[in-house]
Amino acid sequence: MSAPGDCELLAARLAHAQRLGNMGWAEWDLRTGEATWSDQVFTIFGRHRDAGPVRLADLSAHVEPADRKALARLLAEVLRAGRPAQAEFRIRRGGELRDLRVVLEPLASPGGPARVHGVVQDITGRRRAERIMSESRRQLLEAREKAAEERHVMLALREAILPEPVGCLDLPETRIAVRYVPAEKTASLGGDWFEAAPLPDGRVLLAIGDVSGHGLPAIARMAQLRHALIGLTMTGEPAEVLLTWLNELVIHRLEETTATAVIGHLDTSARVFSWARAGNLAPILVRDGTARPLDQPKGVLLGAACGQPYQPARTELRGGDLLLMFTDGLVERRTRDIDEGLDLVLKAASQLRGGDLDAGLDRVLDDIGGPNPEDDACLLAVGILGPSDA
Repeated sequence: MSAPGDCELLAARLAHAQRLGNMGWAEWDLRTGEATWSDQVFTIFGRHRDAGPVRLADLSAHVEPADRKALARLLAEVLRAGRPAQAEFRIRRGGELRDLRVVLEPLASPGGPARVHGVVQDITGRRRAERIMSESRRQLLEAREKAAEERHVMLALREAILPEPVGCLDLPETRIAVRYVPAEKTASLGGDWFEAAPLPDGRVLLAIGDVSGHGLPAIARMAQLRHALIGLTMTGEPAEVLLTWLNELVIHRLEETTATAVIGHLDTSARVFSWARAGNLAPILVRDGTARPLDQPKGVLLGAACGQPYQPARTELRGGDLLLMFTDGLVERRTRDIDEGLDLVLKAASQLRGGDLDAGLDRVLDDIGGPNPEDDACLLAVGILGPSDA
């Protein structure tokens, strides 16, 4: 037989457990109409103990009107069918809606249920968290759909401005392959661009660059810069002059913008590449299976400063040589040093061959670890045809 102290301790533990679970028990005598509630049920309903528990027949008056049908079905299941059942409904406590879960069980007697035992739990916090999670999922889904739609628009715009070539471009005495590689994780596309086109004087214009930023603003600025270059190229001026003019354009017409670029003219008959750079890494020369970066002439970012001269460079080429031009997204990654990225690109580029440039660029991307997660990249590979390649 339990001592009085043991009973008090057990009752205290039971009350503590009810508070922790925000639940309590109730019992209704169907013959007398009397009800018995634990302290926690009074707390859940916000009802003072002096007011006494609510009779089962009067419970509907405390339930939100929209949920009274759920309570009616619960009582019908328990009182008429004599089966345990549960339901959720809302009450208003102190002007605040509270979500309750009620489990009722009829206590059978020869003439039908004489009493109903119930467990009442306040699940407001749980339902609120579920609603917050549901709303968060909805907002996330909407954001993803919007991002996918914006990306589709940006891709269409990029393709209209900068069509992606299929396979290699065969220009005079050269074979050219291009790749635009969007970032893996960034929803917005960047401002990377390229140009490879024959000029009226017989030379080939080769250019590659990257406008700062992402999304439609970067793509719009990229279009302005690239179209300006195409127009300025018709003047026949050398690459360093073209960069000077583009720098003036960025500073005075494309505010809060910077860009990198490499611009060059390839004289296919003399096999000379005359070029200049603005902040971009120098092209890589692949000769006889060995890859090395060309010596970098001086040249600041477009949009960084006025009056800074762009130094010209001149590279003599041979039949079978390859040039690889690329934007910084190819070598720069948060997870590794830029020199490490450049070493990987040099090693991969040494395997490029003029007769297999298109597939060769895919292998280069695989060998350096795939697309950059955070930044776009553009690659332009130029093979100089020799006697064995023609």
